[in-house]
Amino acid sequence: MHTGSGISIWFFIGALLTIYGALILGYGVYSLAAPPERPPVLHELHAGIWWGAVLLVVGLGYSYAHLPGKRS
Repeated sequence: MHTGSGISIWFFIGALLTIYGALILGYGVYSLAAPPERPPVLHELHAGIWWGAVLLVVGLGYSYAHLPGKRS
């Protein structure tokens, strides 16, 4: 039987969440600096910034917790 010597899928999920979080956060900051001509409903809540920051933190947490070579 194969032992768990491979890379955990949770590391890749964390990396993906980190990338998505950085992209969404970047766009949220951009839309704060240069607001759209016709802003969407509830634009003043800055959901892109909040959601991007949450995804970034969760993704970094998953990636750190499941680093390849790190023993659990």
